[in-house]
Amino acid sequence: MRRRYELTDEEWNIVDPLLPARKKQGGRPPKDRRQMLNAVLWVARTGAPWRDLPSYYGPWSSAYSFFWRLQKANIWGEILKHVAIEPDWEQVMVDATIVRVHQHGAGKRGQDRQAIGRSRGGLTTKIHAMVDALGYPLRFELTPGQDHDSVTGYRLLHELDFCPGEVLADRAYDTNAILELLQSRAITPVIPSKRNRRVKRPLDSETYKERHLIECFFNKVKNYRRLATRYEKTANMFMAFLTLLSIRLWLK
Repeated sequence: MRRRYELTDEEWNIVDPLLPARKKQGGRPPKDRRQMLNAVLWVARTGAPWRDLPSYYGPWSSAYSFFWRLQKANIWGEILKHVAIEPDWEQVMVDATIVRVHQHGAGKRGQDRQAIGRSRGGLTTKIHAMVDALGYPLRFELTPGQDHDSVTGYRLLHELDFCPGEVLADRAYDTNAILELLQSRAITPVIPSKRNRRVKRPLDSETYKERHLIECFFNKVKNYRRLATRYEKTANMFMAFLTLLSIRLWLK
């Protein structure tokens, strides 16, 4: 019987062919990769330490090693590109959210390189995300919590290899650099003007309401406690969870 949060047969049938081919293990029986992936999802949902993994998922070290090796080889990123093959480019939405870093996630040297910074809420990591017109994730980036939204937002928009019709974002993204970038690509900005702008731009308020879809994306991934609070010391491992759960959203 399938337990809560585990992959359905339909989801597994899509993911399984995208995983690397199994290597020969001599006389040892091959490990059940579906079971190990379900173990990772259990850890992501509950936020529990790896060592507390229930025994029916097998050794915690096997699930951890499986998850980490695929992240190191960028397999999760490649799978996300494969499943996100038909985004709705009519609109793109950009935003960021703060994640509090747990004490177990802090303490590693060079915390700024691990996307951990100090802001008003203490040690935090900021998730910058871009979603399509239906709220499905396209790409994301991690920065220390004190970094400004517009700096990374500009970089995400600049790296777009396709021009959407509109870009929706809050007033934190109302910068001259972003507006000029969108204008150069004939993209319509649906971004409220900052209060200190002398000349306010017109805003399509009805279209702007659609921006709630990126807030819904953050809400969905933060239902997984491993993303609502950061326990990982390395940004790479935290990104692995974010990528895996984004894959799960595309599969649903």
